Amino acid sequence: MKYLNVIIGLFLLVTSIISAQTINQFDANEKRHGIWRKNFEGTKILRYEGTFSHGKEIGLFKFYKNIRNKAVLTASREFNENNNIAEVKFYTSRGKLLSEGQMDGKTYVGTWKYYQKNSDKLLTIEHYNNDGKLVGERFVYYPNGEIAEKQNYIDGKLDGESFWYSENKVVLKAFIYENGELHGVSKYYSVTGDLIIEGPYKRGKKDGIWKYYENGKLIKEKDFTYKSKYIKNKK
Repeated sequence: MKYLNVIIGLFLLVTSIISAQTINQFDANEKRHGIWRKNFEGTKILRYEGTFSHGKEIGLFKFYKNIRNKAVLTASREFNENNNIAEVKFYTSRGKLLSEGQMDGKTYVGTWKYYQKNSDKLLTIEHYNNDGKLVGERFVYYPNGEIAEKQNYIDGKLDGESFWYSENKVVLKAFIYENGELHGVSKYYSVTGDLIIEGPYKRGKKDGIWKYYENGKLIKEKDFTYKSKYIKNKK
């Protein structure tokens, strides 16, 4: 029994030595190679772990935060050997998936999905070009799955129609953007869908005649042309 304990002890010692020798290694060109694990400075708490192939990340990397002296998973990146694109996931401190998408280095690319705080339903879905700029349609959702916001982007800037909705699918606001600025007629609606305000923007500023309604009736007009302060009340 005594000899058995000695043998087991030696086995564990050799295993630990081999393990220590096979992580955090460099290749002949001083590039990280093989399994790497790093702790937060001055602690034994894991900060990240993953595998390098001659300096390039491959496979799954996991990243942690030091929360009350415990390593808590907050992100993962799945790399491949062909390019710098990684499948990325971010997590809350409780382990719930917060968002997921692709990154090229530190740049967001492709489609990104963000999830509701208290469910697995979508909160936001958006799209990035290879330069990390928003493109195409972006949606924001209510917890019940209905659309809360709908916008369109070109090269990182709002462009075209944007809508805001109530949880009952009623349009609350309708704006038009051009090159990131309000430009065109904007409309505001009540929660029942009645038009309450409408007027044009020109390069981000109110311009022209703005109309104000109450119970479907025009009650006031305000002229913003040339910064005019003229107000006309309807009776």
